[in-house]
Amino acid sequence: MSDTTTAEPRLQRPPAERRYADELAKLAAEDDAPRPPGWALSLQAARTFIVGDPSRGIARKFVGDPSLIDRALVTLATNRGLMLVGEPGTAKSLLSELIAAAVSGDSTLTIQGGASTTEDQIAYSWNYSLLVSEGPTRRALVPAPLLQGMAEGRVVRFEEITRCPLEVQDSLLSPLSDRVLAIPELDADPMVFAREGFNIIATANTRDRGVNEMSAALKRRFNFETVFPIADFDTELDLVENEAATALARSGVPVPPSRDVLAVLVRVFRDLRAGDAQGGRPQAVMSTAEAVSVAHAVGIKAWYLRGGEAQAGDIVDCMAGAAAKDSAEDLARLRRYLEQKAPKRKGPHWASLYQARNLLPG
Repeated sequence: MSDTTTAEPRLQRPPAERRYADELAKLAAEDDAPRPPGWALSLQAARTFIVGDPSRGIARKFVGDPSLIDRALVTLATNRGLMLVGEPGTAKSLLSELIAAAVSGDSTLTIQGGASTTEDQIAYSWNYSLLVSEGPTRRALVPAPLLQGMAEGRVVRFEEITRCPLEVQDSLLSPLSDRVLAIPELDADPMVFAREGFNIIATANTRDRGVNEMSAALKRRFNFETVFPIADFDTELDLVENEAATALARSGVPVPPSRDVLAVLVRVFRDLRAGDAQGGRPQAVMSTAEAVSVAHAVGIKAWYLRGGEAQAGDIVDCMAGAAAKDSAEDLARLRRYLEQKAPKRKGPHWASLYQARNLLPG
């Protein structure tokens, strides 16, 4: 029998500190600027990590206003938390991940908010076998991201905070204001005090603000920053092209869609995002992230089903799930766009898009 070795499966999406480990190490080695207490990098180096510096071999990772990055980093160096709000798909989660990786060297202390999120998932729970045998001791304590971040002086990310019940959200009041978390079950030493470097980055979608509006007390403990959609067409196209190529490479596709095909895709998304006279904007989120997802699907369809390069007509086949979801009105809006606006555009790729309009379901 011959010896065989099995390659270790690759992670689909490693955290930022692993994807950019070389850049973080380079910045840390060259960083001679003053650092806030508990930070892995200075504000200048953290900013460079996010916005990029080609002369130093640091890639740009977030497309947006650099002044937003400055304000976000300054906020985290104070005693206020950072709240990133905006439309879905504007890279709020990516930005919080990049900031946490730069500030703490670790972006994995993450709480995913939702209707079923409990305080145990945020702060701490118990090892019940130890709890029964020893009672409530520090050894029986199982730290959740908030407790771990406070004890180790690291940034904690709280995704979709407004999807959590109000009483769960308000469990952050003491950690943000007094920098302390009480564990009443412990008779001795029941207080956990935050170490230098601890802070919280929360995200919330503007479309979800009515789900569980934050209390005024909690709002006062955050500085709010709005992350806007990308305004410039060429900038958005560059981002979609780069992200789609990276995603397709991970999926084993060596030939990403051409820039001309992706230009059609991005234009369609921007037009739909702006809405039309008959029906306004789609209910579906026509974000840059969704455009990347469709570009990824277009490349996979062309390579694995046809063995060739992507065509603009492939966009129609891959787009219904993003632009319409389960909304008949959005599907009709997309169909109207393909029938009325697409033929007015010039070029062979727009002609291909128009000819493929009948691929829409229904």
